[in-house]
Amino acid sequence: MRSEVQAIVCALRSHGEHGAIVRLMTPEQGLVATYVRGARGRRMRPVLIAGNVVQAQLSARTETQLPQATVELLHSRGPLLSEPLPAAAIEWATVLTATALPEGQPYPRLYQAFEGLLDAIEAAPSANGWGAALVRYELLLLAELGFGLDLDRCAVSGTNDNLVAVSPKSGRAVSAAEAEPYSGKLLPLPAFVREGGRASWEEIAQGLDLTGHFLMRDLLTDRSLPIAEARERLVERLRRAGGLA
Repeated sequence: MRSEVQAIVCALRSHGEHGAIVRLMTPEQGLVATYVRGARGRRMRPVLIAGNVVQAQLSARTETQLPQATVELLHSRGPLLSEPLPAAAIEWATVLTATALPEGQPYPRLYQAFEGLLDAIEAAPSANGWGAALVRYELLLLAELGFGLDLDRCAVSGTNDNLVAVSPKSGRAVSAAEAEPYSGKLLPLPAFVREGGRASWEEIAQGLDLTGHFLMRDLLTDRSLPIAEARERLVERLRRAGGLA
């Protein structure tokens, strides 16, 4: 069993004296775990940084065996690790992907969104250029795994006008008129989530509060502590950057 794929490095776990189990996000196979010899050595460490794009040659004797891989670097995002906000964003996006997705199932839409998010983090001059993309990626991940939010119509009236909040229990949108009696109990729904386009710092923070609630409740409940810490670091840095903390 041999294959060659282009992939994004998501996570690395030490295995043996010098090797590691590396989780790669691929366009056609989804999340793939593979053993890489010498992964913690001087030559391979810069290659297997989370967020890097690599070319991997996978081989296994049977379909059930953990494949081994030889990996070559195609594009490095290592320089971003010296910048606190991009580093925190890449850490969160990759660890979320590696933790939430089942292995061996293709998610082509997620791969494209993941790749686009990392490209935006790398290219944008400031975090408000990629904050909205991060929120959209988290929303898409929830939807692809069966926990999508219903943001098309008001849960109470059925209308699609002036939707401003989301029920933290049902994940359904609520219009301004219906939300008023429940002020403080609903999650804000920033306009960019439904309408697209750029977002203000406050809207990005609101969007992350929204997606964070459902990620932690529905996807990451039994393994949320290290995940929550990575996300908290990112959200705190974003709030400081936007003057919200």
